[in-house]
Amino acid sequence: MRIAQVSPYDLSYHGGVAAHTASLSRELSRRGHDVVLFAPRSRPQTAPDVSGLEVMPLGGSVPFNASGSVSRISVSINAARQMRRILTTERFDVVHIHEPLMPFLGATASWFSPWPTVGTFHAYSDNIHPGYLGFKPVFTLIADKLDGRIAVSNAAKAYAYKYFPDNYTIIPNGIDVPRFEKPRPKPSEFRDDAINLVFVGRVGEKRKGLRFLLGAYSTLRWRYPNLRLIVVGAGVPDRESYRMMGERGIDDVIFAGPVTDQELPAYYQHADIFCAPNTGHESFGLVLVEAMASGAPIVASRILGFEGVADHEQDALLVDVGDEYAIANAIQRLIEDSKLRNNLVRNGHEKVQRFGWAKVADDVIDYYHEVTARAPVPFVTRRRTSSG
Repeated sequence: MRIAQVSPYDLSYHGGVAAHTASLSRELSRRGHDVVLFAPRSRPQTAPDVSGLEVMPLGGSVPFNASGSVSRISVSINAARQMRRILTTERFDVVHIHEPLMPFLGATASWFSPWPTVGTFHAYSDNIHPGYLGFKPVFTLIADKLDGRIAVSNAAKAYAYKYFPDNYTIIPNGIDVPRFEKPRPKPSEFRDDAINLVFVGRVGEKRKGLRFLLGAYSTLRWRYPNLRLIVVGAGVPDRESYRMMGERGIDDVIFAGPVTDQELPAYYQHADIFCAPNTGHESFGLVLVEAMASGAPIVASRILGFEGVADHEQDALLVDVGDEYAIANAIQRLIEDSKLRNNLVRNGHEKVQRFGWAKVADDVIDYYHEVTARAPVPFVTRRRTSSG
């Protein structure tokens, strides 16, 4: 099949949707499909690996705050016109748009694609979406152009369905399981004689909940003098995290900073306990899946996006959002109970196989066939056939 993958997010910056789109494109290409990836690209370097892919760069991007995070999307009318021209003049068997209502690229592709068109809804928020409410008639018209809808989780499905009711097929985000399973050397920040807690995420985003893990750490480090907290991710701590460190005299946290995709698995693999104290606005627990694949026991918040990935007491310990004492108690349980740690790791490793690209890509391709079988014959195809 010739497949257009469309992402509104800038490939030059780290982001879950951009990484997912690039990885899916690579897997489809590896299987012999002809894939063209459309996305903004501010600079030659890309955050996700797009080597070997046919990439159609669509200009730069501008940052927007959304759901406690910063999204970099294109607002270029010229870029949208360029993509429209290609989609309407070249033949594709499937056009797959990630966030199909996102201005400008997602919405433009959804509206103008003459080919069987699939939209994947990645987003989830605990809050009301003002754009969806304010422009619901317009977005409904755009959504109705789609021939098929995918949601990456139950959380994403519920969020999309609330505004645009229809049939959504759940196909989760995928990860390269073998990459996280392959043994890696221990990063320099780790110590053999320590209990190494690890946090992975954009450090300055409040929704990642670092301040609550810092609170738990401030309690536990007096009980376990060899306890260490290693924070992996770009940015600087938010104001509340700084305040927490100052008030409680926390001066021994190791901030590893951003790491490459090649380096990341080692931090999960050598974590004695991985902690994800996120507060919400997560549609999918990608960090939990990565930790499971790497063999790390997990303590995580009980939020909808994480509950779709992890089962409490089976492959993770889930705690109430924002409860630093519950986080501390869960960490202490794992420190003291090696049998529990081993059970969580074993169960997590069994579960994570369903999120590997071998399974996820199979499901996506099956869905493409389902959509193309029922989609109407594109007008451009009928026109070219009649004129030939």
